[in-house]
Amino acid sequence: MMKNTSFNPKGNRTIGNRLQEACECTVQSSKDRCNSLTSGHRACQGCGEALGARWVVDAAMKAAKGKLLVVNATGCLEVFSTPYPETAWQVPWVHSLFGNAPAVATGVAAAMRVKGKGDVRVLAQGGDGSTTDIGFGCLSGMFERNDDVLYVCYDNQAYMNTGVQRSSATPPTASTATTPSMGHEPGNVFGTGKNLPLLAMAHQIPYVATASLSDTRDLEAKVERAMSFSGARYLHVLVPCPLGWGYVPNDTIRLSRLAVQCGLFPLFEAEDGEVTSATKICEPCPVEDYLKPQKRFANLFKGDKKSDKRLAQMQAIADANIRRFDLLGDEENCK
Repeated sequence: MMKNTSFNPKGNRTIGNRLQEACECTVQSSKDRCNSLTSGHRACQGCGEALGARWVVDAAMKAAKGKLLVVNATGCLEVFSTPYPETAWQVPWVHSLFGNAPAVATGVAAAMRVKGKGDVRVLAQGGDGSTTDIGFGCLSGMFERNDDVLYVCYDNQAYMNTGVQRSSATPPTASTATTPSMGHEPGNVFGTGKNLPLLAMAHQIPYVATASLSDTRDLEAKVERAMSFSGARYLHVLVPCPLGWGYVPNDTIRLSRLAVQCGLFPLFEAEDGEVTSATKICEPCPVEDYLKPQKRFANLFKGDKKSDKRLAQMQAIADANIRRFDLLGDEENCK
């Protein structure tokens, strides 16, 4: 009888690949993972933030050998994971206000040092609203002081928890409750917002990186790398939101991958303000492939007509990222 080798073949890069060597497996494929964010939370179907938080904190717990404290800003992640009096967290976890998670995390790290527990690491986390807007001052202060905290931003590109309002991470042309599809230039305008990874680099902190849900190994490796440094570190993770972006829940990973492949979300690492590595794009695609499945960009594809000028502007943003980070792969690095 012929053996069926189509199930979970070696090298297919799935999270649960049991045929890989132990050293090649992800943290999520291990039965020893801590399940930091466990069942019982109330995230939406297909929530990218729930996936990102579990993968990040599990990887950080492994790197810290279980000695990890988590500070969580107010937002979607806090709301769906801790509906009082319940919690889905299985790690020491502190809820902060919308804007002061970096300051609270700094205090927690200082308290651990004073108590003689300097080996206990601190991870702070929040969405793009608390990170790029409300808490930006506290975050900049944490970077400037080089406090020993890893801060993770789960970027779903709007204030999803309070009704899908625009944040400074919302991309141009995207429709939100405060940037509706109206007028000659519907959706969010061009030329606004903040690029937090670049701002973090400008603070000359030890480590900055971006990550995507489409590559679990890369995400976990960057968390482990971040945990190997002392001082302030920043990780920016793109986490698609089915509700706010307007797509079917089973497309979360596909959209994460397309955001990288079109160049709108470059994956890179930086140390002390300088880019040290970038993930090459081996299967480039036009931005249209990424934007069209999302209802928030429907204003670009009304009826049989496309907004060619505005699509060209979005493509120009992606092309600039590709040039800046030298993202196009060749035959050698795309094997």
